[in-house]
Amino acid sequence: MKFLGARAIAGLEQVADSRYRRGFFENGASGFFEVARADRGDALQVSITGASPAALLPLVQRLRRMFDLDADPVAIAQSLSRAAPLAGAIRERPGLRIPGAWDAFEAIVRAIVGQQISVSAATTICGRLVERFGQRLDGVPGLSRAFPTPAALSQADLTVVGLTGPRARNLAAVAGRIAAQPQLLLPGRTLEDLVERLRALPGIGPWTAQYVAMRGFHEPDAFPGTDLALLRATNITARELEAAVERARPFRAYAAVHLWAKETGEAPHAARAVAS
Repeated sequence: MKFLGARAIAGLEQVADSRYRRGFFENGASGFFEVARADRGDALQVSITGASPAALLPLVQRLRRMFDLDADPVAIAQSLSRAAPLAGAIRERPGLRIPGAWDAFEAIVRAIVGQQISVSAATTICGRLVERFGQRLDGVPGLSRAFPTPAALSQADLTVVGLTGPRARNLAAVAGRIAAQPQLLLPGRTLEDLVERLRALPGIGPWTAQYVAMRGFHEPDAFPGTDLALLRATNITARELEAAVERARPFRAYAAVHLWAKETGEAPHAARAVAS
């Protein structure tokens, strides 16, 4: 909740009283959902309003991915314990999950917007994107917009929200590519295939591709090893860090989350990297 709250986009999301609320626009209708810790047991309780019966199961499946509910904490801990830098972190935060994005396109947009700027600055710019280009929601208390579609961003002048010219052009170009080729958002056969596909998009380098693979595509072994917060958490070079977490495969994404939490108290950290 701390992670989601720090990145909640005004008009789209709300985090308060340990509850996460979000609006959506599906099949021509507005709706919203709320997620909170269940009163009993280790579970989440979800309330969905405005969705058709046919849309309920897909929405729940997206929520399961967003909150990483299918993770196996025991298997993950066993793998991570083989990597020396992670032993203490696992004891401090057992069962730590990966906070996912609502969908892969949103993860791409957030990652590109957040390159080399702070979380708060990136969230502000994303809020402007939502306000200007998101579908208006009707009858959703406290929420006004859905996240923009690829088509909505593809032809827009994105400098009006505070993006630099090159970054605005890259984001519009990525949105255009995805609008024309929705299959770009399908899962990859392997992590390597997915990263290669993402890196072929304008403005997406190694760090951004790994970050998007982790949060947008739920790849458990994605690892943005050039992230500055990861390097600060371990006080070693990027090459040394990659070698140190090699034994954590196939769960290196959880290694990243643990190291981010160790460095910042939340996970993941701001979208800052040695190379985007």
